Amino acid sequence: MQPLVECVPNFSDGRNPEVYTAIADAIRAVRGTRVLNISADADHNRSVITFAGPPEAVLEGAFQAIATAARLINMDEHSGEHPRIGATDVCPFVPVRGVTMADCVALARRLGERVGAELDIPVYLYAEAATRPERVKLGDIRRGEYEKWREEVGKLPERQPDFGPAEPRTTGATVIGARPFLIAYNVYLNSDDVETANKIARAVRTSSGGLLNVQALGFLVEGQAQVSMNLLNFEKTPIYRVQEMVRREAARYGLAITRAELIGLVPQAALIDSARWYLQLDGLEEDEILEMRLAQVEAEESAGIAGMLPYELLEATAAGTPTPGGGAIAAVAGALGAALAGMVAGLTVGRKKYAAVAGEAQQVQLEAARLRDELAEAAVADAASFEALLAVFRDETLDEEARQAAVEAATVHTGEVPLGVMRLARDAARLAQTMARLGNTNAVTDAATGGIMARAAAQAAALNVRTNATGLQDQARAQAWRDEVDSLLAEVDRLVEETMATAAQRGGYA
Repeated sequence: MQPLVECVPNFSDGRNPEVYTAIADAIRAVRGTRVLNISADADHNRSVITFAGPPEAVLEGAFQAIATAARLINMDEHSGEHPRIGATDVCPFVPVRGVTMADCVALARRLGERVGAELDIPVYLYAEAATRPERVKLGDIRRGEYEKWREEVGKLPERQPDFGPAEPRTTGATVIGARPFLIAYNVYLNSDDVETANKIARAVRTSSGGLLNVQALGFLVEGQAQVSMNLLNFEKTPIYRVQEMVRREAARYGLAITRAELIGLVPQAALIDSARWYLQLDGLEEDEILEMRLAQVEAEESAGIAGMLPYELLEATAAGTPTPGGGAIAAVAGALGAALAGMVAGLTVGRKKYAAVAGEAQQVQLEAARLRDELAEAAVADAASFEALLAVFRDETLDEEARQAAVEAATVHTGEVPLGVMRLARDAARLAQTMARLGNTNAVTDAATGGIMARAAAQAAALNVRTNATGLQDQARAQAWRDEVDSLLAEVDRLVEETMATAAQRGGYA
């Protein structure tokens, strides 16, 4: 299974949707990332974006988010209830699957170094990534908040950042780290008395002698007193225990809890723990919960290659709709060809017998991954370009001259996409040829299959290029397309024939 990391950056803006939406869009633009939740609060003037993905994708997503926040948020103009020190106030990495805490620490330090060097933002490392004992706790780093930091950075040794300049910036500083899963949990009281909320927070939080693994502060949010908490380890200090202690402390002052809220996401296990306690279902097993049992059954059914097959793509292709069609499937075939070349390279790297060609194989791995991604994007682009062409034909607002111009422009785009697929398929065929020649002999037939898929992609894409060429008014462009199609097909044929012959010779079935 693919390794997964969660990242939960907090940004010093919760009042301007265009700001935190732009930050989220910057994360979404990174291939492999998934934005799971956006939580914004106007009183705190703070937003929290939860996203996840493979480690490298999450690292890049976090960098792009910090860069966007630095561009859009000026800390000299910021005010809000929540403590903060920078535009991107805090950015933690959390291990989810197939990733260790040490891996997340390494990600935090890499991100910190890059943010300091490329964005010129002071960076402090905290939690598991902290370089000093006094920087483990987030609250210790941002004590005095942005205003105090701005006065002291560059003057006091304890304000020296781990990365970046020791100088005031309107971006403030960013605190980056690695930590276990944290639950941000707020409880509201039937009062506007913030001082009482603070008394309850002091009674509950670890630092004042309360419950372990709890941070808490009192705030006024929308005219209502709030006990805002971070639960640092829900397995040792579960939500229900915190809730009941807040309830008892509130009752001491004649107050009651009116509601509670989560900021960001919560693990299912934390809610199940609370259900067991409140409903007195001590023997409740997870597979007694309908949705969890269904998930188990689906996981069992999708185990192995059966769970990887693109049934949705097959069904969409078989449906009676114009897209996805031959152009998109050509790109998918090319992506599979590149993937097979990368597979053979992966079976070659690290084998003692093939140590002499390890460098070339590693280069093929990188190139194959790039081609695979670009061809996958081309499959989407092909369907989109055809839909755009259809939209022009359907647009009744265009006069004849405008329609002809729009059709010509759309046809050019619809032809350029499969022509690009042919070029990428040619590159995939080259990689397959390379791996058939020097790769692990036990996988030469896989290299040959990669070449065959690349040739199928080129041949299928060629049909689309030629079809679109017939509709062009620009005959010079149309002829250039035809010439390039002929050249690419000849080159791919040559590469694949050489791949087949080499595979047969090295595989012993010539």
